[in-house]
Amino acid sequence: MPRVAIYTRVSTDDQAKEGYSLDAQNERLVAYCEAQGWDVAAIYQDDGHTGRNTKRPAYQRMFEEKDKWDIVLVMKMDRIHRNSKNFMIMMENLEKWGKKFSSMNESLDTSNAVGRFVVDIIQRIAQLESEQIGERTYMGMRQKAESNNGLMGFNAPFGYRMEGGKLVLDEEEWVHARGIFEMYLDGRGPSEISRILNGNGVRTRRSKDWTTWSISRLVSNPVYAGFMRWDGLLMPSGHKPIISIEEFNMVQDIAASHVRNPVHRHPQKLDINIAVGTDI
Repeated sequence: MPRVAIYTRVSTDDQAKEGYSLDAQNERLVAYCEAQGWDVAAIYQDDGHTGRNTKRPAYQRMFEEKDKWDIVLVMKMDRIHRNSKNFMIMMENLEKWGKKFSSMNESLDTSNAVGRFVVDIIQRIAQLESEQIGERTYMGMRQKAESNNGLMGFNAPFGYRMEGGKLVLDEEEWVHARGIFEMYLDGRGPSEISRILNGNGVRTRRSKDWTTWSISRLVSNPVYAGFMRWDGLLMPSGHKPIISIEEFNMVQDIAASHVRNPVHRHPQKLDINIAVGTDI
């Protein structure tokens, strides 16, 4: 009796789709094995993982335990892979190990050339669908950015927090963020500023010491002047700025002057003629 490794997977998007839950997949696949007279050796399930890569704990464990089973069974091919290259690598390994692959919905038999050809075609279609979904997601996020409508998975920087999907000032942090810019304008460099903050017990958002790099990164972020940056786009936002555009641009000039090689001095200034909203 063939020993079967049942593999099931759901991504975050699949959670809401009927029939794609792990329990639903497992139930149908176990019943399929019973109908085929196969013995279920183990069930491997990845919850919340994409099929575009192989970095999935249950997927990896299944192949580490390949001596326990003879056949890998999935409900649909896209449950195990959404990348044709990774799928074909898996198929080559299965053939090398003397193992078989079976997809319940596609009723595929990989023991012959025609079956392997059909598997390849279906997998390429699955990859095309996955890539198209990625392109649509990217275009949607870009359109959202260009229309200045939403924060697109944005993480609030030091000095701000998210509230109701909007960026608002953090009562405790924004004073220190403002102080960093003021010290920069007073002629203090990132190294000195980090020493002052650490000496006064001021920590980063993750409760770590400030470094030259973290200071430089903060003062180059246009969000503090009321702007948002995403995928090459720079646009005014509706959140309240901590410093003015003029002050931000002055800091960029100072930072650029610290670069030894003049060729690499490219201050990222903001357009001072663009009005920035201040509603929280």
